This record gives sequence, C-alpha cells and structure tokens, in this order.
Amino acid sequence: MTESSSKTEEVNQRLRIQYNELAELAGSLAHEIKNPLSVIRMNMELLGEDFADAQTPEERRALTKIETVQKQCTRLENLLRDFLKFARLRELELSPGSLNEVVDRVLTFFEPQAKQSDIEFIRFLDPALPSIKLDEQTLHAALLNLVKNSLEAMPDGGQLLARTRLTRHGVALDLIDTGCGMDSKTAMRMFETFFSTKNGGTGLGLPTARKIIEAHGGRISVQSEVGRGTQFTIEFPQPARIL
Repeated sequence: MTESSSKTEEVNQRLRIQYNELAELAGSLAHEIKNPLSVIRMNMELLGEDFADAQTPEERRALTKIETVQKQCTRLENLLRDFLKFARLRELELSPGSLNEVVDRVLTFFEPQAKQSDIEFIRFLDPALPSIKLDEQTLHAALLNLVKNSLEAMPDGGQLLARTRLTRHGVALDLIDTGCGMDSKTAMRMFETFFSTKNGGTGLGLPTARKIIEAHGGRISVQSEVGRGTQFTIEFPQPARIL
C-alpha cells in the first residue's frame, strides 16, 4: 500500500468512527424522546375519551384540538421509529443467499394490498440467477420500502414488474411500476434524508433503503417520467462463489 493510499484509508477510518459516534448519539437522543412522547400520547387519548360525547361548541373545539395533537404524536412516533432504523444500521453480516427468494417474499407480503388496489404483480425472476452476498433481514426491509413506494404511486391500480437479471459485473433487480411518476427534480432528491412529497411522510424510507443496498456493496438508481411510471434498478456486485 502506498503512503497516499494509506493516508486516505486512515482518513476514511477516522470519518467512519466519527459517523458511528454521531449516529449513536442521535439514536440515543431519539430513544430518549420516545418515552415522554408516549406519555403525551397516552394522556391525549385519555382526554379524548373524556370529550368523546362532546355536546357544546367549546367541547367540540377542545376535541378537535385533542385529535390534532394525537395525529402529531403519531407522526412523531413514526419519524422516531424510522430514524432509529436509519441511525442504527451498522456493518452487515453478509452470507450467500438468493435475491430471487427475497424479492418473492416481499411481493407475496404485499399481494393482498395489491389486489385490493387493483395492482398486478409481474415476476420475471431469472431461475439461473447466482447467489449474492446478502443480509436477508435488512435487504428484505429495503425492498419493502421500495415496493411500498411503488404501490403508493398507483392509487388507481396498475402493474409492478419485478425482474432479476445477470449483468457484466454481478446481478440486478428492476422494479418497474406504471404509477404517477416523478419530475426530474423530485427524482434527484428522493434519496435525501427527510425529503418527502407525502403528507405525514418521514422522508427516511428511501434513504434507509439506499443505505442498506450500499452496505451490500450495491447501488440504486431511478428513472421516472410523470404520468408514465418509475423504474428502480438495484445492482449488486459479482456473485459470491460457494465452495
């Protein structure tokens, strides 16, 4: 190793340590906020029960204010939950596994919701796809976020195509929906932390998915067109050799 590359690795190691310390601090702070927030939410629920039979205009206004606080408590709890998932992601224990099986489990999980929304799943999963190094639980969570995003983009029904394939350097997964699509500005920002176009969205689902994919040595890209749909492409490195 040259002196220059050694210094670069030393800097990278220092940055990783600093990042882990910051992530640990942020995660601890979020955890501490959860406890008083739970107390607030519980007491607002009790107040809501007291005003459930509101009769006077003053009581109805009070009930409306209580319901507003309850909704914001729920929103904050969702934000904290997603943030803790994002902040606590560490180096993964990767072992050879089947990408096809993970994709199929995610689609099977969403099938009841898809049927209710008149969304058709189309599977083109290459049966000869080699194994890749993966952490099944976290990769499953990342794909859940991506498929959920696609379903939300098709409120009036549509199709979601899941396709796995070999590439020159490994394997890839395409998730192609016929949803509302995005303009270029939104597509460029969709993986930014806390960026969301949804009411009540935490803006952490897609950044967490990207973080997990990158922890697998992979990368994710997106192509989208308003009114025509969106394609996520996830590329994983050279398949693992199983001895």
